[in-house]
Amino acid sequence: MQKASRILAETAWRRSFYAPEKPKETARRQRRAGPPVPRGRAVHNHRTIFISDTHLGTRGCKAELLADFLKHNDCDTLYLVGDIFDIWQVKRWYWSKAQEEVVREVMRKIENGTRVIYVPGNHDEFLRPYIGQTAFGMEVVLEAIHETAGGKRLLVLHGDKFDGVIGCAKWLAHVGDRAYTLALRLNDGLHAVRRALGLPYWSLSAYLKRAVKNAVEYVSRYEEIVARAAAGRGVDGVVCGHIHHAEIRKIGDILYLNDGDWVESCSALVEDARGNLEILRWANSAPQGASHPAIAPPALIPA
Repeated sequence: MQKASRILAETAWRRSFYAPEKPKETARRQRRAGPPVPRGRAVHNHRTIFISDTHLGTRGCKAELLADFLKHNDCDTLYLVGDIFDIWQVKRWYWSKAQEEVVREVMRKIENGTRVIYVPGNHDEFLRPYIGQTAFGMEVVLEAIHETAGGKRLLVLHGDKFDGVIGCAKWLAHVGDRAYTLALRLNDGLHAVRRALGLPYWSLSAYLKRAVKNAVEYVSRYEEIVARAAAGRGVDGVVCGHIHHAEIRKIGDILYLNDGDWVESCSALVEDARGNLEILRWANSAPQGASHPAIAPPALIPA
């Protein structure tokens, strides 16, 4: 399965990277100017962007929103914090033009000088044998230490190794993944109806998870375990993904940062030129005609 998944993922990257070439002069001008921006919508510049859990290759990926976010947010360094591709869905692989556009936007950033660091997760673990190598202009690492403009040292990792279900009962994680996929399909149908009625984005699956006490307890335990591990590494904070729950909070002396996901909350963690960190949620942006990102509720359980 991993071989088939690797072929699918590599094909996706290649199709987007080796698009038909334009004349050199045109391509040169485009690299200087960057991707075209719709009138009235500005490009926001950040020092660093962290995104994870995009789950490319699945119907649940909010690829249009993700492509729009990447198009309107530039950075010096982009961290892909795991589960960017979803090899668990290889038998139900789904690849749309919007998902291809996501890859194109990442490639454009690399061409324009953005440093891209890829930290594989459990859904894209086929990349872990390539740790320490560069693939398609991206540095593939198991984890990284990011130093903010303010001098804080942050451990960057996906976080699946701190998940007891993944570590001790992977078969149960796969069962949960299928149930989660079904919930996302129901959520997509509801979102389509709400959008037709002019109502804002609302996540059914996120609501169901928040309503389950065990889910809240799971998130709390996970965050504390990750923070404890970061404290043992002597860093100031930790950036992770995996549980699809965007969060910034202090746990003891550790700054815990989770960048969320792109199947429900459509969130990213960003750092500005002064080292300030915040979570951006992009749920109701350009594909629905909105000119500014809007808040959407985060999810509470990993896929």
